[in-house]
Amino acid sequence: MPLSHRLWQMNADLAQACLDQAFVQGISDGSLPRPRFVWYIGQDAFYLRAFARAYTLAAAKAPDWQAFQELHELASGVLKELELHQGIATAWELNLEQISPGGATRRYTDFLLATAWSREIGITIAAMTPCMRLYAWLGAQLAQRQRPPHAYSDWIQTYASPDFEQLAVCLERLLDRYTPDNTAAASTYRYAMECEYDFFHAAWLAA
Repeated sequence: MPLSHRLWQMNADLAQACLDQAFVQGISDGSLPRPRFVWYIGQDAFYLRAFARAYTLAAAKAPDWQAFQELHELASGVLKELELHQGIATAWELNLEQISPGGATRRYTDFLLATAWSREIGITIAAMTPCMRLYAWLGAQLAQRQRPPHAYSDWIQTYASPDFEQLAVCLERLLDRYTPDNTAAASTYRYAMECEYDFFHAAWLAA
């Protein structure tokens, strides 16, 4: 079994906890209060900027041209995701440039960038993969639930799309190629998954 699959299975408890989290369930059925989603979009935009930088740092350490290209293509995917956030922000009159990161957001981005600056490419990829795989999985899980369209339907469809799944698969393939099968990789992946849960929980409590 590829390392990416084993790490995902080892963290299935946290993936399920994220799915069961009140914030995610509110997105699922459209009942999430708008202020909570607005806060989340602002925090996620801050996070995604750090995520894009981490891709660039990982690409600079790539041992071959193929990985360099793939990591930059993945960074381009993050820029498209930020366009989605900007569209939501514009529609809801939210200025993303004025967002201050909350504690959970700052912990996650500090961890991500510190890893990208100081560790080898494989460990950086282990820190980044949980976000991509979790969101693709959450999108697929929520899209399976047949509900009338609501305010968060576009969010669900974005992460349930084949295009986003392909981005997650691409990053997992890089993980399988460059990430060592050791305790450091497993603990890095686990911590990123814990940060994902804390991010959703903070969004639920924030507004």
